[in-house]
Amino acid sequence: MAHHASAKKRIRQISARRLRNRFYKKTTRSAIKSLRSMTSKEDAETFLPKVISMVDKLAKRGSFHKNKASNLKSGLTKHVAHLAA
Repeated sequence: MAHHASAKKRIRQISARRLRNRFYKKTTRSAIKSLRSMTSKEDAETFLPKVISMVDKLAKRGSFHKNKASNLKSGLTKHVAHLAA
């Protein structure tokens, strides 16, 4: 157990940050899943920039590695490009 005030504050900060990161990561994963399940090309093309933005933000925060983010973005872009109009 932490005895110093600064250590107690650090514990509070870490737990709040962990919850926030879990929310952002889960929301992004759900958005990716819904994009992959779309069958309409028009809907997918309008939703793709939002998902790419979410992935970029996670990579910037460090929740996703930058290479993982790049692989996700390229895979999702290919998926949307190959959808039937």
